[in-house]
Amino acid sequence: MKKNLFPTDFSEVATNAFVHALEFAKIVQGELVLLHTFELPIYDNQFFPENYAVIYDSLALAQFDMFKDEIPKLRAIADERHLDKIKMSHRLMDGNLLYNIKKSIKEDKIDFVIMGTSGATGWEAFFMGTNTGAVISGIDIPMLCVPLEAKFKKTEIIGFTTRFRTKDKKALKMVLDIAKKTKAKVKCLYVKTSDSDVSNDTVTAWEEEFINEPVEFFVINSDEVKETILDFIMYKEIDVLTMLTYKRGFFEGIFKPSLTKKIATNFDIPILAIPID
Repeated sequence: MKKNLFPTDFSEVATNAFVHALEFAKIVQGELVLLHTFELPIYDNQFFPENYAVIYDSLALAQFDMFKDEIPKLRAIADERHLDKIKMSHRLMDGNLLYNIKKSIKEDKIDFVIMGTSGATGWEAFFMGTNTGAVISGIDIPMLCVPLEAKFKKTEIIGFTTRFRTKDKKALKMVLDIAKKTKAKVKCLYVKTSDSDVSNDTVTAWEEEFINEPVEFFVINSDEVKETILDFIMYKEIDVLTMLTYKRGFFEGIFKPSLTKKIATNFDIPILAIPID
């Protein structure tokens, strides 16, 4: 059974992502670990020698009370969607968000992270300007990023961006496994730029290897990589976009570093970020 971590601050963004987390858990036949983290303010105890501990205890208790009050609301959402059978456990942790997510991943043996994002304007801002961006670059397991604008709907078409590297195949097989569970199709995109090092023989070999899988390959010649991907999302009616994150950095793994032009658009579909060794 897959274990899925859902960090939440109980905001509107997080509540919207919770629906996706429930549905994803259903697809992968997994359970949910709900994580709420908080950072207590730093006080100089020389000014509060007598009630220093009392201040911290009261602040921590306030967080616990909020946590205790919000959990039933999430369970009610699960009931409404007839997903109340999905096992859910809870963690309330003090400290840095990324540190606590990493700790939970290790201790709870997490397979996937599902997290809401504010859906900031601009491609780079989406991944780098939020807590979600920090987590993407800081963990080594797949993460489903859910913008507020992405209301849940049945996944029928999954987009998959690739550079036809051998190491990408493992991620594609993972996505195909998910696609089969929800009876979706995968549309695999390679944007072939003027300095591409991918041969036609490589593309043909991939097509032959996955000929019996629900995947279709598209090679588009363009030096406008980001714009081409956005067009692909729209014209192929992609419901979830898979992007591969490389250790040397998300954008260096997918795009040329010189491509810095912002895209004035809001994402309205979930992004599944899969780390590549």
